[in-house]
Amino acid sequence: MSLPQFVYKGHGTGNDFVIYIDREGRFEPTADEICHICDRHFGIGADGLIRLTKPEYVSDLSSVQIAQCRDGGAGWFMDYRNADGTLAEMCGNGTRVTALLAQRAGMADAPDGTPFKLGTRAGVKTLRSLGALAPYGDDVFQVSLGAGKIGSLDTYGVTIPGTSGEARGTFVDMGNPHVVSVLEDDKATLPAVEDLDLSVKPVVRPVIETDQNAEFVRIDANDKAADTGSATMRVNERGCGETLSCGTGLGATAVTLRAKTGVSHWDISIRGGLVHVDVSDDDVRLTGAAVIVAKVELL
Repeated sequence: MSLPQFVYKGHGTGNDFVIYIDREGRFEPTADEICHICDRHFGIGADGLIRLTKPEYVSDLSSVQIAQCRDGGAGWFMDYRNADGTLAEMCGNGTRVTALLAQRAGMADAPDGTPFKLGTRAGVKTLRSLGALAPYGDDVFQVSLGAGKIGSLDTYGVTIPGTSGEARGTFVDMGNPHVVSVLEDDKATLPAVEDLDLSVKPVVRPVIETDQNAEFVRIDANDKAADTGSATMRVNERGCGETLSCGTGLGATAVTLRAKTGVSHWDISIRGGLVHVDVSDDDVRLTGAAVIVAKVELL
């Protein structure tokens, strides 16, 4: 077995992970092991697996990527895999859970606002520990996701097999690919966000070359004078289906909402809780809680 004896179960607003520390690079998981450990009936159950290790111990990284981590001040790397065993470039909720585990293991700075640099396949991310912060949670972190790269608005038609209607979607690159559909738009004929059946994978046309995540959004409030808004989002993630939350998807959602409304600061409700997202031209900052649920001994 390529997994260590002890792993942890954690989540960020319900987006849950099996996570472990691999200080010496001995425990790179196989796809079969990931599928087994993430299985909700025969394993521990999770949306994905995170190995916290050094960049040089991640076999798919190039020498350039390893150097970028070093130059960016990231001594540790979030090696993230989807529940189906596939590699993922980035996971916003996963960075917060990783930072919390690193903090408790003495690998990150104490919760005093000092930033923690974490390598990912989408580049080095900076996290700040904010401690308890109402209404978001007890162990709250803010992660800088970098600039979201948005395509033309409403370019894609998004349908859900077995569900009538269509929404128009906007492509956003958050280090991984997303298509965001705002259901209040005039061209949207899908049911309300709470009535969607996301047990099946949405279809995006024209087809994007890479498999993408799909977000469906309802705007709940929009105060342009205060530059604040609130929204509700649901997501179907590639590699695992509907999840209770998706950090990069929340970033992509806020980027799209800003492009449509001009509002830059959003509280977004997902099935797993509440997060805050701030959008500027050169950065997207995601603020939300991280939770370590248990330490698990594998038999």
